[in-house]
Amino acid sequence: MSKTIFQKIIDREIPAKIEYEDEHCVVLHDIQPQAPVHLLIVPKKVITRVGDAASEDQATLGHLLLVAGMVAKKMNLAQGFRLVINHGPHACESVPHLHVHLLAKRQMSWPPG
Repeated sequence: MSKTIFQKIIDREIPAKIEYEDEHCVVLHDIQPQAPVHLLIVPKKVITRVGDAASEDQATLGHLLLVAGMVAKKMNLAQGFRLVINHGPHACESVPHLHVHLLAKRQMSWPPG
């Protein structure tokens, strides 16, 4: 199986604007932002999609949410932000490598989609 774009970014094979990185994940700016702040929190471990995660992925999944909160605080997004995880083509999943979208700095509407 070929590498996803996220694996290539993690391996530094292609450039990206990285906001944060630790041993478990990388946070990067989306190249097609849907809000003034649009970050992607990507685990370094390849998990195809959230519905394919296993019980051993629990710590990684929790870490992604904690990192989202930490980065939001660092970027002064206290007014509000939205986290989104897409699963499959009907949810507009474009890369088969789990990632959390963090969107902020614009008014979000409800219902989404």
